[in-house]
Amino acid sequence: MCYSDGMELYLHNTLTGKKERFEAIEAGRVGMYNCGPTVYDYAHIGNLRAYVFVDILRRTLEWNGYAVRQIMNITDIGHLVGDGDDGEDKMTLALKREGKPLTLNALRDVANKYTKAFEEDLVALNIEHPTALPHASEHVPAQQNIIAALMDKGIAYATSDGVYFDTTQFPNYGKLGNVRASEQKEGARVEANPEKKHHADFALWKFSEHGFDAPWGKGFPGWHIECSAMSMEYLGDTFDIHTGGIDHIGTHHNNEIAQSESYTGKPLAHFWLHNAHITLGKEKIAKSLGNTLTLRNLVEKGYPPLSYRYLLLTAHYRTPMQFSWEALDAAREALKRLYRRMQTLPDDPNVLLDDDYVRMFSDHINDDLDTPQALALLWKTLKDTHLSPAVLRKTLLSFDDVLGLGLVNIKSVAVPEDVQELVSRREEARQNKNFEEADRLREEVKEFGFDVSDTSEGPEIYAQ
Repeated sequence: MCYSDGMELYLHNTLTGKKERFEAIEAGRVGMYNCGPTVYDYAHIGNLRAYVFVDILRRTLEWNGYAVRQIMNITDIGHLVGDGDDGEDKMTLALKREGKPLTLNALRDVANKYTKAFEEDLVALNIEHPTALPHASEHVPAQQNIIAALMDKGIAYATSDGVYFDTTQFPNYGKLGNVRASEQKEGARVEANPEKKHHADFALWKFSEHGFDAPWGKGFPGWHIECSAMSMEYLGDTFDIHTGGIDHIGTHHNNEIAQSESYTGKPLAHFWLHNAHITLGKEKIAKSLGNTLTLRNLVEKGYPPLSYRYLLLTAHYRTPMQFSWEALDAAREALKRLYRRMQTLPDDPNVLLDDDYVRMFSDHINDDLDTPQALALLWKTLKDTHLSPAVLRKTLLSFDDVLGLGLVNIKSVAVPEDVQELVSRREEARQNKNFEEADRLREEVKEFGFDVSDTSEGPEIYAQ
């Protein structure tokens, strides 16, 4: 699909701190790497915002005619609780929680369980499946090759507990988000380790008797080196776009840049995009805080998964969101109304899109993925009585190629003339405040398998 011929796409690049015109390294093709989940538990709704965001990004790139190679990693080893180099490995914690032995086979069992759950979440949220979902545990030799090369260059060094990257050997360390090593303090995602040459140095490898064999000692790769190895293996030394949450900027992504660019001598990615957090009350949603909600929790309470996707689209991806049940209620009702309206629109493959509305949609979505404005335009389009119902349907379906709200699955339902007549009589009864007659007529409508909803724009008929 390409609806945006000749239009320019602008994205906010964390590397420069500016909104910039996007230009692919290779004409017509985009390589994109997305930081994926650590599969030691179910993804919570805060995690899922990142994956809806990258899905909108991918769909927008495709809307603009790009063929996208999207790589999203699965971290199944080596991610420490502190996201720096401190605390226990998250996968090890999962083994203890589930009463499993500290073995590589047990790690794989836990990882497979939660990877399957994560992929089910992707399907439920209508997130396009990435081109590849590589597991960190399956790419250890590539990670070790990078570590060995950095040690040979004198950029990495061994201590009693692992192998570390010497940040003083990378003059631009902290350039992403302008987080300079000299400004980092121990205790703020940086481990206090007297053997490190500099407090901002980070682990490339941590020794452990339960880990993988390596020339410098048995253990596990650091979280950061995993992403460098997998992104470069699938996308090359330099690729177009790297994404993640804003919490990745200070440590994880700056460490990726430092080790990757020291290894290759080339920029890792041209564009870095980051989504903001979701909060519950005043706190960020995080497993460590014990305040998580999963997609399964929402479904158990009667919310269709796509109502959560709709809620996420009401805010710009770089804007912090506060989750509330009231907001989710409103999103569910809005999506229900949208689906009901889609039922009333006939499907005619011979009609054309409305070019003006498509152009306006492109303007919004190409302005750094402005989904709130794109959603507002969708509702404005729905109210345009000058569009034929068939053109309206086709235009809305084109919008949904980006929004991903599942409109294509809502089939047109022809409303019999008898039902339309009953609804007209019911509306007349309501206008005359004859509510008893209006209720009776509504029951007659239901006998035909339809129902009616009263809106500010008038009655809407939909199939039950």
